[in-house]
Amino acid sequence: MIVAIAANQIAKVFQKIKFPLITGLIITGIVGGPSILNFINKDEVIRLDFLNQIALAIIAFSAGAELYIDDLRSRINSIKWMTIGQLVITFVLTSVTIYFAADFIPFMANMESKHKIAVAILFGTIFVARSPSSAIAVINEMRANGPFTKTVMGVTVVKDVLVIILFAICLSIAKAFISNEEIGFQFLIVLFFELVASFSLGYLLGRILQISFNDRFSEKIKIGIILILGFGTYLFADFVKHITADKLHHEFVIEPLLICIIGSFVVTNYSKHRLEFSELLEKISPTIYIIFFTLIGASLDLNVLVSVFGIAIALFFLRLITMYFGGVFGVVAAKDNKKYTHIAWMPYLTQAGVAIGLSTLIANQFPEWGHQFETIIIAVIVINQLVGPPLFKYALNIVGETHLRAKMNLEQNSRDAVIFGVESQSIALADQLNKHNWKARLVCMDDFDTNDAKNHDIIVLNTNDPTIEDLKSIELEKVEAVVLMLSDSKNYHIAELLYEHCGTKEIVVRLNKRENFEKFHKLGALIIEPATAIVSLLDHFVRSPNATSLLLGMDEGQETMDVEVNDEDMKGLRIRELRLPTDVIILSIKRNEQLLITHGYTRLRLGDVLTFVGKEESLEKLKFKFDN
Repeated sequence: MIVAIAANQIAKVFQKIKFPLITGLIITGIVGGPSILNFINKDEVIRLDFLNQIALAIIAFSAGAELYIDDLRSRINSIKWMTIGQLVITFVLTSVTIYFAADFIPFMANMESKHKIAVAILFGTIFVARSPSSAIAVINEMRANGPFTKTVMGVTVVKDVLVIILFAICLSIAKAFISNEEIGFQFLIVLFFELVASFSLGYLLGRILQISFNDRFSEKIKIGIILILGFGTYLFADFVKHITADKLHHEFVIEPLLICIIGSFVVTNYSKHRLEFSELLEKISPTIYIIFFTLIGASLDLNVLVSVFGIAIALFFLRLITMYFGGVFGVVAAKDNKKYTHIAWMPYLTQAGVAIGLSTLIANQFPEWGHQFETIIIAVIVINQLVGPPLFKYALNIVGETHLRAKMNLEQNSRDAVIFGVESQSIALADQLNKHNWKARLVCMDDFDTNDAKNHDIIVLNTNDPTIEDLKSIELEKVEAVVLMLSDSKNYHIAELLYEHCGTKEIVVRLNKRENFEKFHKLGALIIEPATAIVSLLDHFVRSPNATSLLLGMDEGQETMDVEVNDEDMKGLRIRELRLPTDVIILSIKRNEQLLITHGYTRLRLGDVLTFVGKEESLEKLKFKFDN
């Protein structure tokens, strides 16, 4: 426990110097393990193996939870061909190359041919694995969205499902080769039924997992049930293996990783608990991963790690080259944009939990050489962790799908507001907008002592009858919102010029006389009538104070935001299919200037304006999801 706590703190230091978190955890495990300080000896590593099994179950649950079919449908053709390219080409080329280069890998040099084939296909399998968590971290950091990004996410999660199926097949073949069994018709039949059993048990596990989301259970109980079911899957797999070995004299192997990933897939796609399940996994994962990766480090032999690091670098470049060819094949076969051709491999380099988990299983299955195999794999993964994320970011920048915050200038800033009229209310409004990261400017047209607003950006127009040239001189055609707080006649004159010549997205008018409402309304302006607005607001506070506070965003840390649906891939999605954070709700949908009464089956259309309310950080993440 002390080593795990230390690993967590040391790993944060590694993050500050731009190293991956798992690298810090593994290195701390090595230092605290038998190789150096011996805080965790070899016997304790073996006794704590059950923690590895729990962690592997959570890793599989997390991978399955990312495979949400509705998110993949828009890029299914690209995902299909890129997955085939990355899976087949990487697996075949790396397996063949490692087989012929076996003499340069110490523990393979003296193996017989069939054993070399077994090890080579296990290397090839693990080289296919990717890290969904690393991909998501880079996408969130770069605020990326677009066809390339969606293909990357789809391929990443699909590959992690397929690689576990591939691993189950290759592990069975490897065991047969190493034990010198014949791979005949009977072997293939047994392997087929093992896979069918794993899929069936995975479906059953998914249905059982849904029971844990009973509203009567607290969050801690739900987490406990998930952990018990994950660990129970491993216990059941071990039980089946031993009982069949005793009774049938042949081990019937069901793959617990595959069972867990299928179970998670069922919960994610065929239940209403998708979001809650993902959130619970996010809460469980950090603690589990700290223990898992620290124990992995403690199980490594430092001398072996140093001796194989040169081999790890060579295998890293081998994997990189095969992934490049897989990426080229995927782009050409899917007929994707040609600019993806030479960068399509870059997002798939990083590896983490699944790859390490599979190498751990191999180390336990083949103790004679498995730990050397595991050490080489982990060395490759550490290199991938360092090189992969920067390459992924580079690729996202090349395809132009990043949405990082732009510098504050008039040409790029989409949160720019101009307020006509300088008075106490307009100054207060400017302060509020600036507080929420808008750039608010005040325009003075009447005599006013600008010292009252000396800390604000004030533009003085020396005219009471501005022309379109006057408005363009202050670049109003580039402004997202204009607020008019002058007399009705001046407001209407400016609003009409903006409507006819600038196409300003939002024109907000403070109305002075009710009879002028209709003419502003025809210009599409948003109209605030102070007297009735205050009465209406007070009325709502009396009748429904909680709802009014929610709508106005008066709760601490809560904001509202309008987002227009511009992404072609969002067209036709039902409201219930949107993966929204749980602290965000949809207040309304505006379509063709009409507000819709929405429900879960309302389908989105391009141009719909959705009004969200929720935490500010959650709303920021949603902004680019609906953009093209």
